[in-house]
Amino acid sequence: METQSEQMYTLMFDGGSTGNPGPSGSGSVLYENDEEIWCDSHYIGDRETNNTAEYTGLIRGLEEIVERGITRIVIKGDSQLIIKQMKGEYKVSSAHLQILHRTATQLASKIDSIEWKHIPREQNKRADALSRIRSRPFCK
Repeated sequence: METQSEQMYTLMFDGGSTGNPGPSGSGSVLYENDEEIWCDSHYIGDRETNNTAEYTGLIRGLEEIVERGITRIVIKGDSQLIIKQMKGEYKVSSAHLQILHRTATQLASKIDSIEWKHIPREQNKRADALSRIRSRPFCK
């Protein structure tokens, strides 16, 4: 039987807005050893920003990681801004994003080891597709 230290967990997240601000949604996908084990698609609202949607995807994924008791994870997203803010490389200047960043940081603090990775958009297709769904997604 595998122990968690032998298991590899990856969270991929995305968010999108039609217009900025505009109708927005987020998507999150959790993988265990490259197999999808959870996904989430969430409609955020009619007048939200892309950055709000991106943070929402991250937060919903972090909530699931904490709920499952996962202690080591690689988190990948195509938003360089969000990844660099979470790594502490960029300042969060927007008051609204500061609230979301604080929530994400508090959740992340409950996880022993996080590796943050910025990836190209074309490597984030599943989370991107989930961010565009306006009904319950098919998840494994």
